[in-house]
Amino acid sequence: MIAFLTLELRIEAAQSLKDKRQVVRSLKDRLRAHFNISIAELDPTNLWNSATIGVVSISHSRDYLDGLMKNVERQATRITNNLGAEIADSFCEFF
Repeated sequence: MIAFLTLELRIEAAQSLKDKRQVVRSLKDRLRAHFNISIAELDPTNLWNSATIGVVSISHSRDYLDGLMKNVERQATRITNNLGAEIADSFCEFF
């Protein structure tokens, strides 16, 4: 099974692309350090107040992946709130 979590971020505190990159890089680094996942920014744009993050993990158990992605989403919400951003939308797909 493969789980793919998409997080849509709104970064209201960002005043430049540098601010956006700092939030995205910090989120990616913290999630990577805490969970066994692959994470990347999807669809990089020059808009500094939004970003799309993709998180992927592979396991033999769908239940494990479901729990993992819920934990990743909860932690991402905490991290983004501390960084002056918010998760505007999220959805998880299984293949």
